[in-house]
Amino acid sequence: MGRHPELLIPASSLEVLKTAVNFGADAVYIGGEAFGLRAKAKNFSMEDMRLGIEFAHKHDVKVYVTANILAHNQDLEEVHEYFQELKEIKPDALIIADPGVFDIAKEVCPEIERHISTQANNTNYGTYNFWYRQGASRVVTARELSLEEIRELRANIPEDLEIETFVHGAMCISYSGRCLLSNYFTGRDANRGACTHPCRWKYSVVEETRPGEYMPVYENERGTYIFNSKDLCMIEHIPELLESGIDSLKVEGRMKTALYVATVARTYRKAIDDYKQDPELYRKNMSWYLEQISNCTYRQFTTGFFFGKPDETTQIYDNNTYVKEYTYLGIVGGEKAGLYQLEQRNKFSVGEKIEIMKPDGSNIEAEVRRIVNENGESQESAPHPKQVLRIELSEKARWGDILRRKE
Repeated sequence: MGRHPELLIPASSLEVLKTAVNFGADAVYIGGEAFGLRAKAKNFSMEDMRLGIEFAHKHDVKVYVTANILAHNQDLEEVHEYFQELKEIKPDALIIADPGVFDIAKEVCPEIERHISTQANNTNYGTYNFWYRQGASRVVTARELSLEEIRELRANIPEDLEIETFVHGAMCISYSGRCLLSNYFTGRDANRGACTHPCRWKYSVVEETRPGEYMPVYENERGTYIFNSKDLCMIEHIPELLESGIDSLKVEGRMKTALYVATVARTYRKAIDDYKQDPELYRKNMSWYLEQISNCTYRQFTTGFFFGKPDETTQIYDNNTYVKEYTYLGIVGGEKAGLYQLEQRNKFSVGEKIEIMKPDGSNIEAEVRRIVNENGESQESAPHPKQVLRIELSEKARWGDILRRKE
């Protein structure tokens, strides 16, 4: 049945890291406040990183820190200082794209594993073997590889060099995420973490002898979002992934909510475990996986490059809108006198029917019976985001459960 792959889940904050651990991640990847390719993500302070690593390790979950910018000269000294700090809090690995940054990690914290980011365009086994000789323990495949290419890769690299591959989430239309559009249009460099996602914008063509005359860009008359990709989803292809020699199944989304992370982690966890227990069980539960995975926001799904070069069905031509089926209300904290603590994320009211989403795969419908604010006063609704409340529910919940409402 191939190798035993880990499920690698993104986290944008300490709260989301705990959710990823609670809902089935084997490993979590996070960004610090510097040198990751998600400048707009909330990212972790050093203290939160330390707490997150402690929490994850207590639950036998690994933590990888992204440091995958393509560095300029002025970045190198700060990278050196940053890695000195990371050395103290002991993440399990650093995810790196730039050879200069790689060398600094090797010098400053050689005991922390080094993983090569997808940003380094890793498309062949020669590249994998090169990084292995430099001391990398894992290389993330370029998103443009098919399963057939990955199988060939596995056959031509050392047994102990690990392959990590994105299997779910948003896809960058640019080659391995290397894009100049954002920097050109807005001065914010995608390769240094500040992407403004111009691939999601609407474009027209102007012919140089007719300035001011805008012609829409149509492809087969289906619309104008020519760069806009669907989201990757491989939940229906767990057997092929497990048999291809991949060591880590990676989910994209370091800017996503706890609801998204819980939904995707829980669904892939169950699918992997079911298949390993009995392939027939996996096939039998397929409709459940598909229903669950569509419970979080997404842009329509595709299998990307895994089965060869994608055809036009990978594009979204009509619009850039997400599909959204559930609203995230918050994460259940401790319980006292029958009331659950909650930091509210979206409005809900007394009498409303909501769902308690549990790590074991169950979704329990419950009624909100009471909402109490920090001063002990009852209120009919919870309209203020981030308000800390205590709520009474008609059903039992546990710490870490997610509350959501079907739209």
